[in-house]
Amino acid sequence: MGHAKTIVLFPEAAFGPALNCVGIAQRLRAMGHMPVFVCDKGFKGVFEKYGFEERLVDMSGGMSDEEIAKFWANFIAEKQPYFKLAPIEQLPTYVIPVWEAIVDSAVIAEAGLHAHLQDIKPDLVAVDNVILFPAIKKAGCPWVRIISCSENEIPDPDIPPHLSGCHESDFDGFRKFQERFLDLVKPVHDRFNAFLAEQGHAPYALGEFFEASPTMNLLLYPQPLAFKRRQPLDPRRFQYLEGCVRDEGEYVVPAFATCNDKPLIYVSYGSLGAADVELYKRLIAAFAKLPYRFLMNVGDYIGEYSDVPGNVHLEAWYPQPAVVPRVDLFIHHGGNNSFNEALFFGKPAIIMPFCWDGLDNAARVHDTGYGEQLPRYDWTEPQLAACIARLLSDADMKWRLQTLSVHMQAAAGTAKAARILAEIASMGNFQA
Repeated sequence: MGHAKTIVLFPEAAFGPALNCVGIAQRLRAMGHMPVFVCDKGFKGVFEKYGFEERLVDMSGGMSDEEIAKFWANFIAEKQPYFKLAPIEQLPTYVIPVWEAIVDSAVIAEAGLHAHLQDIKPDLVAVDNVILFPAIKKAGCPWVRIISCSENEIPDPDIPPHLSGCHESDFDGFRKFQERFLDLVKPVHDRFNAFLAEQGHAPYALGEFFEASPTMNLLLYPQPLAFKRRQPLDPRRFQYLEGCVRDEGEYVVPAFATCNDKPLIYVSYGSLGAADVELYKRLIAAFAKLPYRFLMNVGDYIGEYSDVPGNVHLEAWYPQPAVVPRVDLFIHHGGNNSFNEALFFGKPAIIMPFCWDGLDNAARVHDTGYGEQLPRYDWTEPQLAACIARLLSDADMKWRLQTLSVHMQAAAGTAKAARILAEIASMGNFQA
């Protein structure tokens, strides 16, 4: 493919997309290319830690670094009461406010992003986000979209609308959710289209904030779980990565005061879900009565916990891709990293979602039989205990998960993504 190429990775300001891009960048670097991260200034140091160049963009209108670091955690904590609602009821209370904040970030970032891209002069830009930043199209090089949320972020009439949490055959639910979404999103969508017009860009159809790249779109989703679409995705423009798992080295399981010979369960609701300390304490009380070991990610709230039972180990952060291979079951919120990592390593999962693509992934893992979903709040201790016991003993599910794991690991998603990006950076296109 010739000389080393400069490839910009521009993930949204969330740890899921950011760390997915790290896995791809690690592979690009190993191939001799030069990955450069352009990121929200609140993510300063995240990519440098892995040895990559960072270019920081203000996406928050002059907030201090401390304010940026806390913005989404505070936003999630403020919206926490609404996570007890059905997905369609979260539209006015959570989803639309999120879109308002996302549009704000796109408008604020445009000038700084444009300046960075003109200075870097990349051979390719890979963007992992849910909204268009017009500067990407003005960079003078091909751009690739990475879809790191649920596969239904690329819509189709026969699959559940993104964020709906609908099961695959609930067509009446599809219609009701989409109609409600389009009605509520119009004001913020009109504002976004006005911004696009200022940038010389054509308006998007109601409800659309981004488009598929004309060159290539990389879906993290595992293809065996893909939806059956009325309009199949063209492999010349859409490639499944079958997961995109970064390298975090080896993890040593700690010793527990009790249950040291029992199955090991990892519990994480993501970087933002840990704000729900009340729920975590309820889970810990339930875990104390069960014959298993639990590793539990409690984020920045670790100081809130005392008298932790002997079969539970708390940490503020775990190197998740190194932990999941060591466990027997993964309980998580349905974020796409967690969703894919459980499948990549062949581990059954209980998904207890609270928002965004977790709702879709919970429904999907149930519909395809690779795990189970439980309500985040409306569960009983006997129900949770029975679900854990069933998944740990389900031999058929274990076999299917192992088969899927072999498939996903053979696909080597990070390497595949790096090869595709390098090919496009070198030749301008991709040959399926």
